[in-house]
Amino acid sequence: MIRRINLFTSIAALALLASLAPCLHAQTYPTPTQTTAPPARTLGHVDKEDIPKDQKQAPAKVDKTATPSAENIAELVLAVTARSAAARDVLKQIRRNGVEYGHITRLTSEGRTEEVTYEQRFVHGETAAKDKIRIDQKTPANEYALVYNEGHIYGIINGTMFTPLDETTASFVARTRHGLDTLLRYKENGSTVTYVNKDKQKNIDLYIIDLTDKDKQTTRYFVSAKTYHVLALEYEETPPGADKPIKYRRTFHDYRYVQNTLVPYRTVLYADDKQIEEARVLTVTYGIRMDDTYFQNPQAATASGQ
Repeated sequence: MIRRINLFTSIAALALLASLAPCLHAQTYPTPTQTTAPPARTLGHVDKEDIPKDQKQAPAKVDKTATPSAENIAELVLAVTARSAAARDVLKQIRRNGVEYGHITRLTSEGRTEEVTYEQRFVHGETAAKDKIRIDQKTPANEYALVYNEGHIYGIINGTMFTPLDETTASFVARTRHGLDTLLRYKENGSTVTYVNKDKQKNIDLYIIDLTDKDKQTTRYFVSAKTYHVLALEYEETPPGADKPIKYRRTFHDYRYVQNTLVPYRTVLYADDKQIEEARVLTVTYGIRMDDTYFQNPQAATASGQ
């Protein structure tokens, strides 16, 4: 089935990109003003080698004098990610569920560097609110899991449920609310995208768009005008106990295709320009079936006799 999709979707992708290119040349869109979008921030921390040399999958060149719409850009990001004009269908089929293994180096609140190995399992629902995500983390000091099950968040340690610290929950929610999937699934989640501007940072041409979800949370995306890869995103959050918001920036590097879909194998997270986390994917596999009990509260499962 996947081989058949690869054949037809590759042809369809070329057709989409060819059909969208004249629109980008011909259409004229109003330039956003300060009342609709704040000035673009500096991208920073993006290396030239993060722009892939192989441009075979890149969309057609865009007229530099034209201003594409935010939806044009978002849809091209989708098409490149899935190598398909029918990108949503491809991603729903291939990446509906999966398992990812990796390694995280992060800075703790005490200022120490912590090494973490993780295993993340997920099942996507019709919207992000219906998703099921479980991240098992192992540090030199302990081993535990964080679970998001259709809006409910809890932790599991030694088979027993616990309530995570507020800062841990906030970090977990931010990772799901401000991520690549947030942009790839913007229509399913009822989010809106807004064009900010086109900029050149560190000799890289970028399209900058804002995504606002139903909760009025905004994420800014920096998209390569050459490859339509997302190179970075930014957002602001006020952590529990903090008296002012912190500007976070996550950069994406080392893009590779996994089961014919695009995945960044290295990400770096900054808080007010200070690096606090670097994550590296070791392996990722999509299409693995998982029992719902994997995401259940162990106490609830016991009470129900499972």
